[in-house]
Amino acid sequence: MPESEVIRRLVIVESPAKAKTIAGYLGPGYEVDSSIGHIRDLPTPSELPAEEKKGRFGKFAVDVDNGFEPYYVVDQDKKKKVAELKRKLKDADELLLATDEDREGEAIAWHLLQVLEPKVPVRRMVFHEITRDAIRQAAEDTRELDQRLVDAQETRRILDRLYGYEVSPVLWRKVRAGLSAGRVQSVATRLVVERERDRMAFVRAGYWDLEGVFDPGTFTARLIALDGARVATGRDFDTDGRLKTAGAVALDEQAVRSLTAGLAGAAFVVRSVEDRPYRRSPAAPFMTSTLQQEASRKLRMTSKVAMRVAQRLYENGHITYMRTDSTTLSESAIAAARAAATQIFGAENVADTPRQYTRKVKNAQEAHEAIRPSGEVFRTPGELAREVSPDELALYDLIWKRTVASQMADARGQTASVRLGATSTDGRDAELSASGTVITHRGFLAAHEEGRDEPGAGDDDERRLPSMSVGDTLAVVSLEAEGHETQPPARFTEATLVKALEERGIGRPSTYAATISVILDRGYVFKKGTALVPTWLAFAVTKLLEQQFSELVDYDFTAQMESDLDRIAAGEADRSEWLHAFYFGSPDGTGAALDGLKGLVDNLGDIDAREINSVDIGGGITLRVGRYGPYIERGEERASVPEDLAPDELTVALAEELLAAPSGDHRLGHDPVSGLEIVAKTGRYGPYVTEVLAEGAPKNAKPRTGSLFKDMSLDTVTLEDALRLLSLPRVVGVDPADSVEITAQNGRYGPYLKKGTDSRSIEREEQLFSITLDEALAIYALPKARGRAAAAPPLRELGPDPVTARPIVIKDGRFGAYVTDGETNATLRKADTVEGVTVERAAELLAEKRAAGPAKKGGRRPAKKTAKKTAKKSGKTTAKPVKKTAKKAPAVP
Repeated sequence: MPESEVIRRLVIVESPAKAKTIAGYLGPGYEVDSSIGHIRDLPTPSELPAEEKKGRFGKFAVDVDNGFEPYYVVDQDKKKKVAELKRKLKDADELLLATDEDREGEAIAWHLLQVLEPKVPVRRMVFHEITRDAIRQAAEDTRELDQRLVDAQETRRILDRLYGYEVSPVLWRKVRAGLSAGRVQSVATRLVVERERDRMAFVRAGYWDLEGVFDPGTFTARLIALDGARVATGRDFDTDGRLKTAGAVALDEQAVRSLTAGLAGAAFVVRSVEDRPYRRSPAAPFMTSTLQQEASRKLRMTSKVAMRVAQRLYENGHITYMRTDSTTLSESAIAAARAAATQIFGAENVADTPRQYTRKVKNAQEAHEAIRPSGEVFRTPGELAREVSPDELALYDLIWKRTVASQMADARGQTASVRLGATSTDGRDAELSASGTVITHRGFLAAHEEGRDEPGAGDDDERRLPSMSVGDTLAVVSLEAEGHETQPPARFTEATLVKALEERGIGRPSTYAATISVILDRGYVFKKGTALVPTWLAFAVTKLLEQQFSELVDYDFTAQMESDLDRIAAGEADRSEWLHAFYFGSPDGTGAALDGLKGLVDNLGDIDAREINSVDIGGGITLRVGRYGPYIERGEERASVPEDLAPDELTVALAEELLAAPSGDHRLGHDPVSGLEIVAKTGRYGPYVTEVLAEGAPKNAKPRTGSLFKDMSLDTVTLEDALRLLSLPRVVGVDPADSVEITAQNGRYGPYLKKGTDSRSIEREEQLFSITLDEALAIYALPKARGRAAAAPPLRELGPDPVTARPIVIKDGRFGAYVTDGETNATLRKADTVEGVTVERAAELLAEKRAAGPAKKGGRRPAKKTAKKTAKKSGKTTAKPVKKTAKKAPAVP
């Protein structure tokens, strides 16, 4: 074909990485570029043009009185990209919109169509894996833009804008400025808070039993019955610490110790043996939520990191689309999984017939296949090892194993339960039980076993018992009395919170990672290890929402909203009518089934901010959520609460201790020169001394401060010490060579000398007061050391990283303690301590750092004047209110 007759096609995807991979598959005639995500969105009201700020779009950038018409603007940082795409489109004969095949991707494609206003034919190109065959097939097999998916995404975006802009200001006024509320984030926060409330209300109960070790086989058995009555375990107690199971008996220490003594030398006889066949089937292939959960359990990846790593695997063509609620595999994928299982694990471990997994999903994504290795032949993790990062390889390995295991045979075996008994010297009949499983055919377990959220679950798997028959006499190796306490409900981890949200039908799996990041970043939740702990701020926010916006944080109502959005996506509900019912209310109770968000906000009445921000601790002590953090109060007594203290740990006894402790300000006396009071305090970076400014001092006046030396403490520092510290920096003298002053100063990283911009470290803090000019000049006469000092030994050694297998240690760095595996460094977070960090938490920090990639170097900013002109010039065309219909756009074939 002559060059002039070659059809030039412009393909637009979301990400540069995806564009690079696809360009290699399409070849000549195709130019592939990326929009780098969304190109436009609803602006904040302050970003609206002056003529619109007081108009119909002024409050939300949405006209709620006219069909909820949105006002979109091209993002400031995307204007250059849009101009570039328009230039490329002028040279194209055809436009292919190849964004992701879900609601978000469909909306990006629609926005591109609206902004680019192409004069050439437009086609919608969709695919769920990035392989040569899939991309070429997708370029031929195009479809129309699905306006229903666009409507559903736009409804979701407008819904979130209305929710956030109406509810968040209430939080600002009554709790704290800058807070946010969100349709899913507020419900997720409530789940975490409710779990902590359960823990706070929980009353521990103690109970005892005994464990015996017996021969033959040296197996263990536990006491289950005494004189025919079942011995109580933890599940027999309620949250108030009371025995709730009728017929169960709770034993105390004295009873069990006397029983143990009475059974010494007793003959234990096998009373019953029960054998049952054991069969276990493989789990379904991964969908978004189960991938996040398993990556958390096995790789210690946060949801955010897992999705970021999965995104890279998808964009580079290694796995299928990672945002899906489907567990279905295509026929070619089933064949590939079965072939891999046969080749690697043997035909005997492959299921007799292909397995297909289907599930009816409440809020299903549109992607139609489970997450699996891409292509019709699955590359093994070993074949991929040189092409991907350690985190990508670990996640791919998990996906590969789960997919292959899904087509493998059931694990089979035998489960045995044995009961044995004896009579104590005082005539009491004790019965013990033991169980175990023998796997005779591993099947899918040879490839993959699903992780468990509950520690200790499945401990009987492959715990063998010796062959026994009724009437056999057993030798006692040992008998031990054991005490136990009931445990409060476990806090959520990222994995279990994702599971809870999914089970309730709240939100979408593709947004769970972002939701968890938001509640962490907003200060509603912090982490202790892998556990999600709510802050007292979260308690106040949740309390206000429960009292004033109960429906909005109701689990069933939030799940119903997701179902309604699905109905809009399916064309079964009208977008404008649904939004009208949600915002203004519905007279007949249909639609969003809410009285109306506007009505709720307009009729809030008086809200007692003090009551909202208060939690009763007991003993007349109340916790308050203050502007500068939580504190406890009893009458005139007041004390701050440590930021890293979990709410369920603030008992009345601990609160009493905090109130009884010194306030933290140690009054040392007055400066004889200025007359100002000098105090010693504990601050964010350690203990320090400072002066108390007199009343009426200028607002811009700053008190002198000085950090305590390492050999000083708050308890022993004197007024003389404090005055010396406040005298720093000290002028050592003037360099006669260049007449520049040299000063001695104490900094965050230790004592040093400073001459102009040239700083030199000195060895000891005491030298700040004693170093002479000659000594300082001698230091400056030496070449400035630029090499690194000898490496300090690690603060702690934690063990191997579950992903890279490299040893993890904690080191002390310039910016604080950090964890490292020798290649990647990750600074400890505010809530982490050197003593408290576990290997799992360290692995999580390293995985997040690796997933983030290298830090981007800051580029030169454009001049403000030029940026202003560009914005002014292009603002008129990009800030038009846009309706959903696109009459001027060319039809999509």
